[in-house]
Amino acid sequence: MHAQRKYIRILRYSLQFAFLLLVLFIGYRFYQFVQHFAVPGHPFVRRPPSVDGFLPIGGLMAFKYFLFTGIIEPVHPSGFILFVAILGVSLAMKKGFCGWLCPIGTISQYIWMAGERILGKNLKIGKTSDIILRSLKYILLSLFILLIGVAMAPNMMLLFFITDYYKIVDVRMMKFFTEMSTLTLWILVALVGLSLVYKNFWCRYLCPYGALLGLLSRFSPFKIRRNEEKCIHCHACTSHCPTLIDVEKQDVVKSEECFGCMTCVSRCPSAGALDLSIRTGKKVSIIRPFLYPVILVALFYLVIGIGMATGKWHSQIPHEEYQRLITDLQKGSTGN
Repeated sequence: MHAQRKYIRILRYSLQFAFLLLVLFIGYRFYQFVQHFAVPGHPFVRRPPSVDGFLPIGGLMAFKYFLFTGIIEPVHPSGFILFVAILGVSLAMKKGFCGWLCPIGTISQYIWMAGERILGKNLKIGKTSDIILRSLKYILLSLFILLIGVAMAPNMMLLFFITDYYKIVDVRMMKFFTEMSTLTLWILVALVGLSLVYKNFWCRYLCPYGALLGLLSRFSPFKIRRNEEKCIHCHACTSHCPTLIDVEKQDVVKSEECFGCMTCVSRCPSAGALDLSIRTGKKVSIIRPFLYPVILVALFYLVIGIGMATGKWHSQIPHEEYQRLITDLQKGSTGN
């Protein structure tokens, strides 16, 4: 049974790596797009709309604006589409985006796995300290919801959407990393260092996006279920869980931290002790694990496909406007 279920991890690692490569390619294409306007004679590369996925705050603003007006803002419409896709996937498929697709989550995983290999093990934070630290991401989430979801009126958002700052906020985000300040560099070094020692440090303690997806995942019909009669209490599920859930003591894994990665299922040596299930009404059915990522990816790209088909994917900023905005930004950067 162990050998038969090992493919789940292989499938997950392969999908994570493929999505990470895709995101890196998108980032490179966006860099080439910006270079066309910043460097005379640089060939034109079409702007990849999915770069707006790196603007979750803009996605949250666009989501609220849509709820109040029924309008998808045209400057970064793919940010709204991706925000809806990620929220929808998390509502339907647990925190599956974090566990199977998120590039930040994948990089974080690579770092702690490297730390585990170098140091022999990852350290664990005490239970009380862990609870306090996990509250940080929910505090950050609450601040964003308060400032954007409550305090910011739709007409204020509209005024922000038409500003030059928002029009090229994606370019500013790119320059945040390509022209990194010393403070930013040291913060990233600290996060990498902490992630080497502690599993998924950023995801577990600091990511407000993950906090939101975790809360939504509580409503997902998909759950990992444990059969006490078939469980041999070998501790494999708990010891290998990347989000530190004590799976062996759960009948149904409902934690907001669960990535839906099915590492516990793939590590379980006892047939039928751990299974992926789906609840439809009062009926609970066991499903094949490989169907989970298939459905997850299909739902994610279905939302994106709808955005493309309805013309709500590409930015409506004209070429000439980008030329002006990026040129002005370059002059400002040079002046600084």
